[in-house]
Amino acid sequence: MAATTDTATGTDIGTGLDGATPDIRLSSHETGAPSAARVALKGGDGSRGLLDGAWWPRSRDLAVELPALIGVLDPPWGRVTRIAVNPRYWPVVPRKVPVRGHVVKVGWFKAEQDPHKLLLLSNTVGRWDLLVIPPDTPAASAARLMAAASDPAGPALTAGALMAAEARFGAAVEGGAEDASASGEHEGGAPPARVAIPVPASRLIMGM
Repeated sequence: MAATTDTATGTDIGTGLDGATPDIRLSSHETGAPSAARVALKGGDGSRGLLDGAWWPRSRDLAVELPALIGVLDPPWGRVTRIAVNPRYWPVVPRKVPVRGHVVKVGWFKAEQDPHKLLLLSNTVGRWDLLVIPPDTPAASAARLMAAASDPAGPALTAGALMAAEARFGAAVEGGAEDASASGEHEGGAPPARVAIPVPASRLIMGM
């Protein structure tokens, strides 16, 4: 799964889940369509771990969101033929979705599949698992999650574990900001510096 990095726009997204302090760059090449997919994929042919990347849909409407996602994934991964979700966060799970001249079958699992994960199958290449970031997630949090899920060198965490780690991190940051505000620590001075998660050169991040 070859991938390249679009570095048109650098964006500071806050401290990473692992406390790392490099820079992340997000693609600015919107396709012009409101439903342009926001995806981050692992690159290279090393160990896959538990996830192959992350997807940040714009809504919980699979019939609208899946065609844009598959349109992005078909070229590097081969034709996607089946998708499986956990229905917990999807109000409607369509049985089939038309995508650029072919039909993708959609199924669902409750107990067997992480509710924060999307499973994709291809007849030509195999299986991939993507973290699904909730549509209403703040941009900084979504970018941290995308970077963590698509880092080939990152820890092998499940989709649910990544979401839980980000929730704990967000709560800690919010709590720290409230403590600092209450004590007047930053009055008259510069706010605390923000740092970011690394993005390996093999990462593909698009639709941001």
